[in-house]
Amino acid sequence: MTRSPQPYRTIIESIHIRGFRSLANVHLAGLGQAVVLIGANGSGKSNLIRFFEMLSWMLRARRLGEFVERQGGADDQLFGGRSSSTVIEAEIRLRTSQGLNDYSFTLVHAHPDRFFFTKEAFRFSGEGRQETAPWQYLGSGHREAEIMETVKIDSPSVNPTTARVIVSLLRSCAVYQFHDTSDTSAFKKRWDVDSNSTELRSHGGNLAAVLYRLEHEDPRRYELICHQISRVLPTFDRFTISKRYGQVFLSWKARGQEKTFGAHLTSDGSLRFFALATLLNLPSEMLPQVLLLDEPELGLHPAAVSLVGDMIKSLSADRQVIVATQSPLLVDAFDIDEIIVLNLKDGRTEPQILDRNRYCEWLDEFTVGELWQKNLLGGHP
Repeated sequence: MTRSPQPYRTIIESIHIRGFRSLANVHLAGLGQAVVLIGANGSGKSNLIRFFEMLSWMLRARRLGEFVERQGGADDQLFGGRSSSTVIEAEIRLRTSQGLNDYSFTLVHAHPDRFFFTKEAFRFSGEGRQETAPWQYLGSGHREAEIMETVKIDSPSVNPTTARVIVSLLRSCAVYQFHDTSDTSAFKKRWDVDSNSTELRSHGGNLAAVLYRLEHEDPRRYELICHQISRVLPTFDRFTISKRYGQVFLSWKARGQEKTFGAHLTSDGSLRFFALATLLNLPSEMLPQVLLLDEPELGLHPAAVSLVGDMIKSLSADRQVIVATQSPLLVDAFDIDEIIVLNLKDGRTEPQILDRNRYCEWLDEFTVGELWQKNLLGGHP
């Protein structure tokens, strides 16, 4: 099943971050439907992913404080700690078919170890407008995002429609990391099928519930997922997920065998691939507006990595996908102008946008992944 071209969708076009972890002053502009972050360990790839995760927490239910506490406190979120910097600033631009939506905020460290807003603002500039619209400010001194409350306001002094567009996209940014396949991981637990099947969780633990729903409501897509998995795991036949007392458990059947295998009998790499193949082939209504994948290649066979790269590329026609990776095989699925190289200098993440013209002769002979392996792109693979 191939995805048909979709109408123009809202995307994050640019982001400017100052003071968040290693992102002392990072400006990324001209972002497209697919964005691939590459770089050495510690270069800031995961920090950029965590920033989007913070946005999602901040705008889902005004839970910035909870995110900060879970991540070790406000001091740990600041570049160099509060002894070096006390402020996080960000400006995010979203492009829609109607024009540009900008959201800006400043967080300042406060006692004992938390943040409060000293600025929060948004604006909308219509398509074709020559001048940028003025900011609409939401005050200062608050500890959670006020734009969430602006969505509910009907006032001539603010534009709730713009606020809704911004909140809807940024809080739907979903970070997926399927690394935990330990004995206590969510993959190996039973899940309530009725309340856990509308979307795949960030850790992939409710995979059985999602697959059960697809098998009964969208069998063609379910068969596609099974087919994609069998391309990498030839012994895989299909999932065998049954509901018992309203709960489901992940299990599957091998070709030519009657025995079924639960998640506890499945290799770590296979579990991660099951989750990735499902996520990247979900119907649009079960996907967030922006998907962020943190090192999806971890523990996968090279054939699986290549297939995942192709599926991400296909999905990017329908959704914006931002991927942090260290895999040359995964990089090979993308065009060079979709790749951003992150380097760490003096503790600061410095992005490098690749110029296709500079590498055009090399690309006649080598793939993008091979150029990275040869250290011709930077990022020290």
